[in-house]
Amino acid sequence: MRRHPMTTLPVFKRTTFKSLVQYVCSRCQDNPSRLGATKLNKVLWYVDTGHFLKTGKSLTGARYVKRQHGPVPAAIPAIIDELVAERKLHVRDVQFYEYDKKEYITLEEPDDIDSIFSASDIRDIDRIIDSVCDTHTAKSISLKTHNEPWQMAEIGEDLPIFTVLARTGELTEADMVWADEKIARMQ
Repeated sequence: MRRHPMTTLPVFKRTTFKSLVQYVCSRCQDNPSRLGATKLNKVLWYVDTGHFLKTGKSLTGARYVKRQHGPVPAAIPAIIDELVAERKLHVRDVQFYEYDKKEYITLEEPDDIDSIFSASDIRDIDRIIDSVCDTHTAKSISLKTHNEPWQMAEIGEDLPIFTVLARTGELTEADMVWADEKIARMQ
């Protein structure tokens, strides 16, 4: 199998990621029960992977790792703690059936969202939030992210953003041509 050298790893855009977390939480402000930790992590994963599929680059450059319920941004605990310390976000623990659940209450709207994200990015983010929060349970959205690379990884192992391209089966010549074209556009 032919291999292509990896381009540089994505640079983590901490401010962009933090603004995205705050924006997602603010969009669920009217009903905080729509968004728990699992759904927040899935929204972030789908925003980054969706942006990668459109542009060849992650929107935030976040590093994702395998956790029990799917990919989780490695930086999420620190970012949530920062937002809480800055009094921009309140996290409350609630019981949801027999499970513990986090709910996120926005205390301050995110600043300059229009200067951080394009109008197209915001439309995509809003669409993903609505899909994840309104049409899925935490369990159903979690299961959707349990693809083959996730299944093969160990808990805590990195799940690079490009694993969204993985699929089962044999590689065909058409697959290789497509991959060559995608890589050429990224360089």
